[in-house]
Amino acid sequence: MSAIDELLAQARTELARVEPHEAAAVQRAGGLLVDIRYAALRERDGTIPGALIVERNELEWRLDPTGDHRAPEATGRDLRIVVVCNEGYASSLAAVSLRRLGLSHATDLTGGFQAWRAAGLPVIPPPEPPA
Repeated sequence: MSAIDELLAQARTELARVEPHEAAAVQRAGGLLVDIRYAALRERDGTIPGALIVERNELEWRLDPTGDHRAPEATGRDLRIVVVCNEGYASSLAAVSLRRLGLSHATDLTGGFQAWRAAGLPVIPPPEPPA
């Protein structure tokens, strides 16, 4: 097993990962879906309605409820957060990082955005390229 596979497996022992319909229920109940995919993937595949877009390199600064650079949606440590990446790998590592900041209800979406879309959940399509 590679070192990154070991790190990922360890990270996932700390998470109660959610499936797409569970993530949608978290969002409906007032939790926050956080899309950490980079712009090219969002432009290619679209976005989840209502998800907060925060690229991975800004995640901790934008979601730390005690930080000066937090997003308005980062309302407190008890907020339920589901991190979404493209296929559910980077999101596991990101969710553990948020948990280390004290966001004890942070987790991630099993299968990422691709699983959300495959489950038939709503997606805002990418804009049409200019003609």
